[in-house]
Amino acid sequence: VRGKFLVCNADEGDPGAYMDRSVLEGNPHSIIEGMIIGAYGTGATEGIIYVRNEYPLAIKHLNIALRQAREFGFLGENILGTGFCFDINLVKGAGAFVCGEETALIRSIEGKMGEPRQRPPFPIQKGVDGRPTAINNVETWANIPLIFSLGAEEFSNIGTKDNSGTKIFSLVGKIKNTGLVEVPMGMAIKEIVYDIGGGPVDKAKIKAVQTGGPSGGCIPAQRFDLSIDYD
Repeated sequence: VRGKFLVCNADEGDPGAYMDRSVLEGNPHSIIEGMIIGAYGTGATEGIIYVRNEYPLAIKHLNIALRQAREFGFLGENILGTGFCFDINLVKGAGAFVCGEETALIRSIEGKMGEPRQRPPFPIQKGVDGRPTAINNVETWANIPLIFSLGAEEFSNIGTKDNSGTKIFSLVGKIKNTGLVEVPMGMAIKEIVYDIGGGPVDKAKIKAVQTGGPSGGCIPAQRFDLSIDYD
C-alpha cells in the first residue's frame, strides 16, 4: 500500500546559518525520534531527510544514527512488535538554494529540477510521488521528543503564551560573542545582541540585524526592543 510521506527539510542554505547543521551533527537521534512519533501519529510509512551535500559530518552522523535505530528495532517493519512500519531514507541536496522551498524540495526528491510549483495542491494533499507529504524543518522534528518527555503543559510554560518553546539563532557578524544561541520565545532582540552577543566589537555601532536569511529582513536598532516570536 502506498502510504504517506514525512520529510525533514535539512536543506539549510541561508548564508551564516548553521543551526540545523549543529543538530544534525550533535543529536541526529532527536530528529529521527521526532519523525517516528510523527509517523505513528499520521500513519506515514516512509520518511526522508533531505540534507545539504555540503554537510559531510552531518550526513555521516545521520547514517550512523539511522543504522542504530534500525538495529534496535525503532525503524523498519513491525517496529517493536506493534505492527507499525516506518523507515527513513537520506537524500542529499545538490546545493540549489531554491530547494529550501518545500515544493521545489519535493521535485528534487523526485529527481526533477528543483523548481517551486503553484499551490494548491499543498504537499499535505499531493507531495512526493503524488502522495500526502508532511514537511517540517530540523528544529520542529527535534522538538517533538522534548515536548513528549516534558509534557505539553511544561513545554508551553517556556516562552510566551502564544509562542511557546525556544528558538535557535546563529549570531554572526561584528559582535563579540558569535555562535549558536538557544533562547526562549519572547526575548527581546537587544537582549540577544547585547546581553548574549556582547554587543559590537571595536566600539562600533550596530545599525541593524538581519533575520530569516536573504528572504528575511533587516530590523533597525531603534526596533531592538521587539520580541522574538512568530507574530
